[in-house]
Amino acid sequence: MANKSSNFFSADEQQRIEAAVEAAEKQTSGEIVPMVVGAAYDYPRAEIIGGGFFALAFASLFSWWWWSASLWAFLPAFLLLYLPCKWLVRFIPALKKQLIAEVEIDAEVEEKAMVSFVEQGLHHTRDNTGILILICLFEHRVEVLADRGINALVPKETWQEIVATVTDGLRRGQACDALCQAIERCGELLTEQFPVRDGDTDELPNLIID
Repeated sequence: MANKSSNFFSADEQQRIEAAVEAAEKQTSGEIVPMVVGAAYDYPRAEIIGGGFFALAFASLFSWWWWSASLWAFLPAFLLLYLPCKWLVRFIPALKKQLIAEVEIDAEVEEKAMVSFVEQGLHHTRDNTGILILICLFEHRVEVLADRGINALVPKETWQEIVATVTDGLRRGQACDALCQAIERCGELLTEQFPVRDGDTDELPNLIID
């Protein structure tokens, strides 16, 4: 899928983000993990629906224009056009996104955050104080997920501030600056409740690009 996560941040920007995480974690026993993915999900249904719709439209037009709306011309034209139209939807992200309901996007981003939280081991930190900041490029969505140790002390509404900061940065083309600012804010929140402890170690990666 388009919006390749590997090229989203430059090498210098990746170093800035990792440095921001390292600086924040020096003040707290918590763990902050920013993660960038191309998309939360492939959304195959959008390709099927879009491919079928455009193939139907083009086949109807061609059969009407050249073969007097012949059904025998329409059927092979539809079959021939379906796969190219499906590929067209697949490789034009803006078009594909128009075929996906907002509620489905929200659900897939939330699920991707929960799955990534477990897969990356954020639920295994010593004090249950992991925070995932997930950026989904295709969906233009940001999800913040905190472990139970944090959620017991920090209201859920607090994370909307972090989401808004990163989302605004994405919209303005200043994603790196916004993410570093969000990481710093997460560090402040964690420091208040979970100050650094003796023997504290960096348990998780400071940046994940998938």
